[in-house]
Amino acid sequence: MSESIRIAVDVGGTFTDVVKLVPETGELRFEKVPTTPSEPTAGVLAAFDKAEADPAQVSMFNHGSTLGLNSLLTRTGARIATIATRGFRDVYLLGRTDRRVMYDIGYQKPEALLERFDTFEVTERSMFDGSVAVALDEDDAREIAREIGRRGYDAVAVAFLHAYANPSHELRMREILTEEAPDLEITLSHELSREYREYERTSTAVLDAYIKPIMRGYLRALEGELERRGFGGRFLMSRSGGGAMTASAAREQPVNLILSGPAGGVVGAAAFSKLIGRPNLITIDMGGTSLDASLVQDGSPVLYHGAEFEGLPINTPSLYIHTIGAGGGSLGYLDEGGALQVGPKSAGAMPGPAAYGRGGTEPTFTDAALAIGYLGTDTPLGGELTLDREKSLAALAPIAETLGLTVTQLARGMVRISNTKIMGAVRAITIELGHDPKDFALLSFGGGGGLVAVDVARDLGIPEVIVPPGQGAFSALGMLMADVQHDYSRTSLQALHELDASVADALYAGMESEARETLRAEGFDDDRMVFHRVVAVRYSGQEHAVTVTYPEDGSDPREAIRSEFNRLHERQYGHVMDDPIETTTLRLSALGIVDKPDLPHVARRSPGDGPAFRTRTVVLDGDETAEYALVSREELLAGDVIEGPAVITEHTATTVLHAGDRLEVGGYGELVISIQYAQKGA
Repeated sequence: MSESIRIAVDVGGTFTDVVKLVPETGELRFEKVPTTPSEPTAGVLAAFDKAEADPAQVSMFNHGSTLGLNSLLTRTGARIATIATRGFRDVYLLGRTDRRVMYDIGYQKPEALLERFDTFEVTERSMFDGSVAVALDEDDAREIAREIGRRGYDAVAVAFLHAYANPSHELRMREILTEEAPDLEITLSHELSREYREYERTSTAVLDAYIKPIMRGYLRALEGELERRGFGGRFLMSRSGGGAMTASAAREQPVNLILSGPAGGVVGAAAFSKLIGRPNLITIDMGGTSLDASLVQDGSPVLYHGAEFEGLPINTPSLYIHTIGAGGGSLGYLDEGGALQVGPKSAGAMPGPAAYGRGGTEPTFTDAALAIGYLGTDTPLGGELTLDREKSLAALAPIAETLGLTVTQLARGMVRISNTKIMGAVRAITIELGHDPKDFALLSFGGGGGLVAVDVARDLGIPEVIVPPGQGAFSALGMLMADVQHDYSRTSLQALHELDASVADALYAGMESEARETLRAEGFDDDRMVFHRVVAVRYSGQEHAVTVTYPEDGSDPREAIRSEFNRLHERQYGHVMDDPIETTTLRLSALGIVDKPDLPHVARRSPGDGPAFRTRTVVLDGDETAEYALVSREELLAGDVIEGPAVITEHTATTVLHAGDRLEVGGYGELVISIQYAQKGA
């Protein structure tokens, strides 16, 4: 058997998706196994087994895990401390003292990850330009290190004032901590972010320290199990910024994994957009617990700085992804006013929807979709899980009776509520940012994406829905397309007309040298490295900056930056001004290029033949019913055309289109659905 198998495993809230690729034959296999929150390592190994992938024959393993994110959501991370410059002990707890919700008298600040008792300060002080105003008091630092050791903390975040300009004191503090408390996990703020903004940099370090012991323990255990099974390939983790990082790098900087869950799907969408000639895509990834919406523009995902987790800033690059609690496991319930709601509460992996027969008794989106015929009992999920319609109807019945509705009317209402919430997520990343949804195609994936995509597209005026191959595990497939990525930055706050190209080039050269050394250590030759220079630019006095490509043709960069800034500002905000322009940060993205999978082309059907189909009864509004064609996606070939209404079932997901919609199968097996607006469908 081949020893160059590639495998990707994406651990979600309900299911763990796995994709196996055999490059030599083009075999692409998609599977699902239940997520095992109590034993995350066991769930990953079960995914290997389900895909029949012997670790000894795997050359590259890409992995996405929500373990760090879940520990934050449930506040079950490490017991941590922070060390700040004397006089700045409260930087983290004070935050920005802003108020995001202006008129909510019940508003409360996001819960911090530690108490003031856990904050310490050390005598030292660096200035914004890197000069030392007060030397590190090593006796003071050593006493603080001993106190932290005595209290038994698991991890500590060190965030000194202006360490982005001069990290020497943070580095020395780590040496002292290691000497005095050798079992302590240590995070230094400058190693995560070399940018100004003390609170944001401190928050990033605190988040990293909070999940570091958990992620390190998990990755070491998983690496150990894989090694015992003969794995000797490259182990990569999906990261929030859309690239990948080695498992060893992830152990050192797990904060980069917090928002990595949906990143694989967006990376895959960007790569797929180039293959199918659709450079502008709206993506929706509907899993068991949540739905993630994002954009691909001009064939690239949208990146931004300033991501947050529950109001806590993360000062590292992230993909622009809007997440809502709308998944297959989202619970339907009556709120305090007696109104029907769906999500964000979820049935999770266990017990899951009532239809799964694992003990769940509350109605979910999946139960509603089964009740109206979008899903069926004749097509097992993942090839193994047969849904139980009677259990779904029983779960829906109490709320239906309370509202005076039939069970199927309630189910239709739950699906419509979910669609409305998903439309809101799409509007948030398009209309609210100045984009017209009609200028995009909608790429839907995840286990539930195909159930809602056509309705959402129709209501937003999106002309086309595209469903990629292996939609239920597409995020895992996207991980196979991600290059190893490292991000570097240097604060450079100055008026644009004062920008000195030689100084900027020297800063970029320093970052590139550091990146080159890191990538070489990770096994990349120089010809497999790519560096992208960008600069953050804003109008003087503004808060938010626009990221502009830094010109590398040797000419004066100032005019090129000004012109590109004006173009991008016009596109993002709808206007330009004559105000002075300034730069804030020089950034470098360093890529270690990995071999990308070649997606296999799908064979074309012989003239005169057509796919076989059965029928399925679907409940429409008013409890009317219609017969929908029931087609197995595995039997579809390139060029096949299906006229709606139809339900397309496959191994890991289901796609629904309605009367008037038209589906054509593309060259890679993608389903291209043209939306009919004259008739709203079901």
